[in-house]
Amino acid sequence: MEKVRLGIIGFGVQGGNYADFIANGKVKGMEIGAICDIEEEKQEAAKQQYPNVPFFNNYTDMLESGNVDAIVTCVPHYLHPEMGIGSIKRDIHALIEKPAGVYTKQVKELNDFAATKPDVLFGIMFNQRTNKLYQKVKEIVDSGDIGNIRRTNWIITSWWRPQGYYEQSAWRATWEGEGGGVLVNQAPHQIDLLQWICGMPKKVYSNVKYGYQRNIPVEDEVTVLLDYGNGATGVFITCTHDVIGTDRFEILGDNGKIVVEDSKKVTIKRLHKPEAEMSATMSMQEVNEIVTGKGTEGIYNEEVLEFESAWGEQHINVLQNFANSLIHGEAILAPGSDGINGVSLANAIHLSSWLGKEVELPIDEEVYYQELMKKVEEERNTAVK
Repeated sequence: MEKVRLGIIGFGVQGGNYADFIANGKVKGMEIGAICDIEEEKQEAAKQQYPNVPFFNNYTDMLESGNVDAIVTCVPHYLHPEMGIGSIKRDIHALIEKPAGVYTKQVKELNDFAATKPDVLFGIMFNQRTNKLYQKVKEIVDSGDIGNIRRTNWIITSWWRPQGYYEQSAWRATWEGEGGGVLVNQAPHQIDLLQWICGMPKKVYSNVKYGYQRNIPVEDEVTVLLDYGNGATGVFITCTHDVIGTDRFEILGDNGKIVVEDSKKVTIKRLHKPEAEMSATMSMQEVNEIVTGKGTEGIYNEEVLEFESAWGEQHINVLQNFANSLIHGEAILAPGSDGINGVSLANAIHLSSWLGKEVELPIDEEVYYQELMKKVEEERNTAVK
């Protein structure tokens, strides 16, 4: 394959961005093979912008047209697994937008089917995995540089969404259309990075608010306690009503700490001696110097790294990696099968809130699905009234 003909399913904001990236030559070895959307106004917009690109209002017709080698799904979350399976079944490579699906049961079906077609490339749009900052953080953790993880803390509230945002589309911020709120729309990248870098927790206990500051039935405020099963714990906080916003990620280890601020700056503090050794050997005089701030320079060395990236760069990087994988055999950075991890964690957070107790991972898929369907039914009944 010399050039990948990408079929874009869903010509909304994200699909439009991908088309723009490709049309402007920002993804080498990739061209727009076709565009698909069920809305008539999207068809008119696509024809005006890309008059020579075939347009379809049914994704199956597009898959069977012979116009595309691969697809990207820019559609409501429930449809991702269905379209992924439909594509892979026809030997058309699939790049799935995040999240991989709404609940693990459907994502597992996608993963299991993809495994039967190992020659068909299956990826997921975890663009933050191409972010040099988070690649560096993962490298440090994986190397053992700061020792075993003791605690993680991530406050990510820097995506304020006003009421008008939720009213743009009828499916958005609904259980039936989107499958949740901030956990499935804004936070999937951070949830993926958290488990990609630090590993999956064994248990979660959550306090989730639904329609707390916005007129929506799904969650707009989340606080989660993570238990990694080895003594390490974590806290994950996110919301969509903080107009000031905070993005701060801390990883404390036996031998140091990593602090990420605003996804642009990383501070690494490496202890000269493991904390356990300091605790066992330091005199109270030395401890007093640390407590009063006089002796910190002898405890650790500090490295500060700053990163900048242009808007859209990380999405382009995923598209480029996908193209390179097909054309040059480059290793894929975000295999599609990884998508189930973030969905599993988001499902566990929801379920803990719904049941009012700590839940273990992996969760009971049937229990989650039944509880989700209850939310969907309640939503339908409310709409009828």
